This record gives sequence, C-alpha cells and structure tokens, in this order.
Amino acid sequence: MTNKRILVTGGAGYIGSHTVIELIAAGYEPVILDNLSNSDRKILKNINKLAGYQVPFVFGDCADPVIVGKVYKKYGPFKGIVHFAALKAVQESIHQPLRYYRNNLDGLMSLLEAAGQHGTGAFVFSSSCTVYGQPDKLPVRETTPLKDAECPYGDTKEMAERILHAVVRGGAALRIVALRYFNPIGAHASGLIGELPIGAPKNLVPLVTQAAAGNRGQLTVYGDDYNTPDGTCIRDYIHVVDLAKAHVRALAYLQKQKEPSFYDIFNVGTGRGVSVMELLRTFEKETGVKVPYKVGPRRAGDIEKIYASVDKATKVLGWKAELTVKDALKSAWAWETGYCA
Repeated sequence: MTNKRILVTGGAGYIGSHTVIELIAAGYEPVILDNLSNSDRKILKNINKLAGYQVPFVFGDCADPVIVGKVYKKYGPFKGIVHFAALKAVQESIHQPLRYYRNNLDGLMSLLEAAGQHGTGAFVFSSSCTVYGQPDKLPVRETTPLKDAECPYGDTKEMAERILHAVVRGGAALRIVALRYFNPIGAHASGLIGELPIGAPKNLVPLVTQAAAGNRGQLTVYGDDYNTPDGTCIRDYIHVVDLAKAHVRALAYLQKQKEPSFYDIFNVGTGRGVSVMELLRTFEKETGVKVPYKVGPRRAGDIEKIYASVDKATKVLGWKAELTVKDALKSAWAWETGYCA
C-alpha cells in the first residue's frame, strides 16, 4: 500500500486546519500534532465533520522529541511533514523575544531530527514574507535580498530558513520547500473552520469582523501617514483556502524530485497590494456593515508596504490564487456571525 500519511504540526490552527482538509481532498491521510495553544478542540470536531471521519490527533508540543517519537511509533511512517506549529504574532514577539526564539526554533529542529531518523523525506515549512523586511523594490521575488527582520517573529522565520538550507547543504536526505506566506485571511466555505483567535486578535481581519459585530471596541488603524496612496500600510492578502492548496502542490513537487537532498522556496500571495483602509472599505461594501474605527499611531515592527511576485509558484508548482479579497472578507464575516457568534 502506498504511504499517504502526512504529519501536520499545528494542524488544528487557522492555516493548518484548512490544509488538513485540502490534503484529505487530494488523497492524503493527515495526522495532526498540536498543543492547542492557539486553537480549540471544537475545531477538531469540525475538521472531522468536513473529513467524514475522525482525523488522527495527538495533543502535544512538537518541540518535545519524546512526543514526536511517540507520534512516529503510533502513526508512522510518514510520507511527509507539513510544519505550521509556531508562535506568530509580530507585536507579541517584540515583547517576548526569548519565548519566540525558543519555541519556533526548537520545534523545527525536533522535527528535522525525527524526519532524518525515520526517513521522512518531504518537509514543507511555513515561512513568512517578514523575511524580506521592508523591501527596496516591489513586488518581492524569491531572489529579493533578505533584510534584517523588523521583529523577533520574522527573525525566527529567517533563521529557520537558514537552518533548513544548512541541513540540505550538509547532505541530509531531506527534500524541503519553504513557503513564504503573505497575509492569509478568510474562512472555509462551509463555515465550520476559520480564524479563531485565542484572546485578543492579533491579525487585522478578525479585528475588523469583531468590531463590525460589536464584539469589541473600535478598530484601531495604526498609522495613516505612510508613503502609500491613502497613508495606511499595504499588504498582500490571500484567501486561506488558496494558501492551503499551495501546501498540497508543494508536497507533490517534492515527491517528483530525484535528489535525496533538495531545497526550494516560493512566495505564496496574490501579487496585489491592498491597504488597510481599502480592506476596511471593501469589507463594508461587501457586507453592508459599518466598522467603527479610529486612527492610532504607528506600531513598532510594522512594514510599510509589501506584496509578492508569484510567478515562480505559478510556473513551477502550477499554483495561483483563485479566490479574491472580496471572497475572503465575505467568508470571514460568515464565520464571525455563524460559528463565532
């Protein structure tokens, strides 16, 4: 029997849960490892509803080699690993740098060691556009020189990429793809899974939807004096379902590689920059709901503007974003007023 099992760390989280569903649709058999630090067991139940069966789940931290070893013993061997599990809040990382370095890098190294020991050749890593810092030229391409990250979170992603590259250069039998995410938004069309912040939201769209629903005070727009058309920061917002599908394509790409040691990187975005105010106005237009907001001062660690070139992912992976920002915002609102209500 062909081995179709994929270990998905952080598989109960926002991007992880959507990727689990896309992996199942593509014929894989995901096994979730998650400590639920930024998710909820209710999401696991809804993953099972969408899957039509109980997806194997292990509660634990991927930074613990003992737990990872037990997962391999019970569910291995694995055809590949998709590694999401990490702390990911820019502002929080500024105030808790050691926590971010320890968590994000220890988890990665624990998994790489296990993959090497057990012969799991394919490894897809959840990286970030934060590795580009504030770029001098847009759109950013995979060949764009990396700059010092503006925050410890971004620094952990850049350091992780260096570790991955070093492991491959050292001759380890690992085939690795790092996907540099831009800004995932939206929710699954079913309304069963979406972005579920634990505590105060740290990303823009949950703040927008919660403010619109009256579940939180005014939204704060941090800075309106940037060098952009309307003075607010510009990002490349990608629907989370499109992002999830990129992981499936990355695994298929790795399985085609003949070399035992292989490394590649891809931007995963839409190729279009959208400002904070443009996003806000689009949400209001698509939902008919006004968002109470105020303008506040700039925040440390925020990049002024960034968006991707996705030519490489389109050409090499055969992947491109199919859903729009409008689609994402409407699905995020349905999630907020349905599951989160």
